[in-house]
Amino acid sequence: MLSILKDLYGAAILFFYYIKWLIVIGVPLLYFQLDYKHNIIMDILWVWCIILIIKDFIYKFVFKKSYCDSNSCSAKKD
Repeated sequence: MLSILKDLYGAAILFFYYIKWLIVIGVPLLYFQLDYKHNIIMDILWVWCIILIIKDFIYKFVFKKSYCDSNSCSAKKD
């Protein structure tokens, strides 16, 4: 059971890492340009992607943290 949850968690991380910008831009296009019916699941998904994008900006520009440590990054600092 724990293995299945780990697989689902990993799949969710990959999904949101690659798809969040498409969802943030695409959902308003669906609603306002293509007259797509409002869906609560899509609204929640859109808000969640907005939160993830804000978190990425805060980590990158406010805290200036990297997702890798100094030994594993390809760019070496002198």
